[in-house]
Amino acid sequence: MTPITTKTAPEAIGPYSQAMVCGQTVYLSGQIALDPLTMELCSSDIVLQIEQVLKNLAAVCHAAGGNLNCIAKLSVYLTDLSYFSLVNEAMTHHFTAPYPARAVIEVSALPKGALVEMDGVMYLPD
Repeated sequence: MTPITTKTAPEAIGPYSQAMVCGQTVYLSGQIALDPLTMELCSSDIVLQIEQVLKNLAAVCHAAGGNLNCIAKLSVYLTDLSYFSLVNEAMTHHFTAPYPARAVIEVSALPKGALVEMDGVMYLPD
C-alpha cells in the first residue's frame, strides 16, 4: 500500500491518509469543503461546498495518477437530502458518462459543520 499526500487538497484532520493506493485501486478518504490553504470551510453555501469537495477529490485523484472520471464508486454524505439534486447537477459538470456507482446518504452531522462529504474508490488503468 502506498499513501497519497498532496498540498493541493486539505491535509488530513485526523489519523488517516488522503488516499491509499493498493495495486490499481485507490481508496479516496472523505473530503469536505475545506480550503487547502486555510483549512476552513470555503462557504456555508451548499453549492459552493459541493464544488470545493469535488475540487479536493480531483486534486487527490490527480496526485494518485488519475482523475474524477477514474472513480468507480462514489459515496456522498449530505446533512439534508434536499441537496440531492444539487449533487446530481454538479456531477454532470465534473464527470462524464458512464458515471460512477454511487450512494447518497443523509447524516446528522459532518466534521467542522460541513454540509457535504464525499469519498470514493478509483481505478487506475494500465
